[in-house]
Amino acid sequence: MQLNSYIKKALLVGLAGGFMMTLGQAQAQERVRWKLASSYASTLAELGQNIVRVLDNVKTMSDGKFDIKFYEPNALVPALGVFDAVSVGSVDASYTSAGFHAGKLPHVTFFGSVPFGPGVNEYLAWMVAGSGAKLYAEEYAKYNVKGMLCGIVVAESSGWFRKEINTLDDLKGLKMRFYGLGGKAMQKLGVSTQLLSPGDIYPALELGSIDATEFSYPSLDKNLGFYQIAKHNYFPGWHQQASTLEIIVNMDKWNALSPANQKILEIACGEANVWSMAQAEAAQGAAVAFHESKGVTIHKWPPEFIEAFRQAWDETAAEEAAKDENFKRIYDAYTAFRAEYAKWGDVGYLK
Repeated sequence: MQLNSYIKKALLVGLAGGFMMTLGQAQAQERVRWKLASSYASTLAELGQNIVRVLDNVKTMSDGKFDIKFYEPNALVPALGVFDAVSVGSVDASYTSAGFHAGKLPHVTFFGSVPFGPGVNEYLAWMVAGSGAKLYAEEYAKYNVKGMLCGIVVAESSGWFRKEINTLDDLKGLKMRFYGLGGKAMQKLGVSTQLLSPGDIYPALELGSIDATEFSYPSLDKNLGFYQIAKHNYFPGWHQQASTLEIIVNMDKWNALSPANQKILEIACGEANVWSMAQAEAAQGAAVAFHESKGVTIHKWPPEFIEAFRQAWDETAAEEAAKDENFKRIYDAYTAFRAEYAKWGDVGYLK
């Protein structure tokens, strides 16, 4: 009897040990540690605050089991090279914007902003509930990437110039940092455009490598200090009336996540869209006043400039659609949605 008792105890201890080992392995498997390469610095006003907040929310909602470590621009990969890095899996994820992939995939800039495009309401309607959502998923999946909107950028400035722009001829020959499809339109007006990452803009402006720049809305532009060099700030930002930020994830890494962790990241980004939009809208009046206090002249483009920009964009869109079937497919879907939305937009809101 005594021997049987020892055997039973040994069996129980062995079973308990095996259970605890299995439980420990399961818990270890639930822990996810990712590296996120960013195109935007964590110190960049609303945009930086947004991603730090998103990652903190993911960690909190997962009780610390899903932890995404933020890396500043260029720490892991170049700020404008994150798409390729995520695609091949050299980094797990990135915080960026579709317009930064223009060199590789010009057609996906539709998912970041569109010149003479809609405001935030209509743009989100297309990107979340309209044909844009399906196209966004399909295009990124071709490159083994999962994309999700993870922040909203409200209407932007049209640019910072050292000298006042009085005629369209004053634009000719300028070297200017410009984002997305709007840069191609500006080229038609004689501007030499280039895409620079946020951290590279001020040094280029200070050194004279560029004569002018656009980046974002006033509080972000304030954060980068453009007012110290360029004293003429023009509005409205016809090239970016609304823009999106995104987290892109290597598709293999995304598929390896549990459904719970996938949902946590989706919820954190969905909440970020509301938070970032509200924060931006609340901050711009004070930022414009700050710029004026520093001797900046705030300009609104005259109608003839807006018409010239619009014509340049229309020509650009037609040319890009003629040579790129992916561009045409997305552009056609986008314009069809806008035509349908107009039946509501024209009657539903005060002008």
